Amino acid sequence: MNWSYIFLMVACFIVGLVLLRGLFNMMQGGSSNKSQQLMRLRVIAQAIAVAAMVLVVWLSRE
Repeated sequence: MNWSYIFLMVACFIVGLVLLRGLFNMMQGGSSNKSQQLMRLRVIAQAIAVAAMVLVVWLSRE
């Protein structure tokens, strides 16, 4: 496996983990501040994952 695919899998795993943590927090009736923080963290992690995907595709074309 190439290092780029491993990085992409880790990025997607982190996004999924943050998403599940946020869902679990909402199901348990946790604080809304914590839910908002997890939502922001998920969006940032998603942006990084998408940017990494674009970068990998761009670099693999050369």
